[in-house]
Amino acid sequence: MISPRKLKELYERGENISATMRNELGIKDNTQEIIEISYDLQTGSYINAMKNEDMLKHKDEYTSEIAKIIQSLCDPSSILEAGVGEATTFSGVIKKSENKIRGYGFDLSWSRVAYAKKYLKYQNVDNIALCTGDLFDIPFADNSIDIVYTSHSIEPNRGGEKRILSELYRVARKYVILLEPAYEFANKETRSRMESHGYCRGLKETAESLGFDVVKNELFPFVANPMNPTAITIISKQCNMKAPMEVFVCPQFKTPLKEIDSVMYSPEALVAYPIIGGIPCLRIDNGVLASKLEEVALYS
Repeated sequence: MISPRKLKELYERGENISATMRNELGIKDNTQEIIEISYDLQTGSYINAMKNEDMLKHKDEYTSEIAKIIQSLCDPSSILEAGVGEATTFSGVIKKSENKIRGYGFDLSWSRVAYAKKYLKYQNVDNIALCTGDLFDIPFADNSIDIVYTSHSIEPNRGGEKRILSELYRVARKYVILLEPAYEFANKETRSRMESHGYCRGLKETAESLGFDVVKNELFPFVANPMNPTAITIISKQCNMKAPMEVFVCPQFKTPLKEIDSVMYSPEALVAYPIIGGIPCLRIDNGVLASKLEEVALYS
């Protein structure tokens, strides 16, 4: 197995880390470990790209359109970007929203969330709660967020579309908005590239197979890379239940967490999830079995 330090050296030489690791393992699709390492090593590149005038213009158009679409659907009190990265998209969406909105974001990579936290502060975007999390086991309560959206975060998870859409739908109260690779709208050359990178596909068909109400599926007008066009898929949920008071939950059992001694504790899983740099680490594999934590904390 190639060490993370060696992978970092390969990345700095311009190697495709995902492809390198897939070849090393002899597999066609990305694993969660491959995705985490690849994106963690890229940390900083998305914020760096914002120094480029063309990218800045694209991001302004891209986030303006997302904010406009959200506003046309409803007047949300909460928005979650699932796979927030460095928040270069999320910051724009929040700033362009008409009303004060409570924002949430999570990412597989702690490094990217840490950069997102700094970038949001630099952009003067507050009222945002961030954590680490996994698209397959989202650490948010059922029906807790009005608008849940993704921006090319399902992209590297080919084969996991059904489980990811089920999780996004579970968390949403009103709408799920997917901005993901437009495989079905792409030409042969572009499809071949998407296939070689292990990109997702068939999101509309997958959503409909799950019984979800797909109200839009079309090409998105603003694209950074013509070889990776974006499709927008909007799923309506319209849950009338009151949003739960506690939003963050145990990623394994989806039950409430307690903050004890600077960790998030799950009484159901008997697991403590660390808080590093002010960021709750809420992936299942972040947890430490600590069945006596409450007892020890009580008498300390």
